[in-house]
Amino acid sequence: MKSELESLYKLILSRKEDGEEESYTKYLFSKGLDKILKKIGEESTEVIIASKGDSKEDQVAEICDLTYHLLVLMAELDIPLEAVEEELKKRSEKIGNFKGERKEVKNL
Repeated sequence: MKSELESLYKLILSRKEDGEEESYTKYLFSKGLDKILKKIGEESTEVIIASKGDSKEDQVAEICDLTYHLLVLMAELDIPLEAVEEELKKRSEKIGNFKGERKEVKNL
């Protein structure tokens, strides 16, 4: 059984190649990397704002929006879903790799 992420990623890839002009996904690909990155920035901000609130429904919706745009970015950069899954698997096997808090930047 395919996961929802796999199904969505395959749909995004198909829209990249031969999507309908009215497709939002096709629109993002036609506008290019800068537009996709702008949307990821916007959606990241919306996840932060929703996370500060109490509505799980809003939080889930914003996380889904961000996930969708990240998958569009992956398709734009020709990064297969399997590459991310493999990296996550490697990272899950790491133990004791916390390096402490980042140092505060004092002078900008």
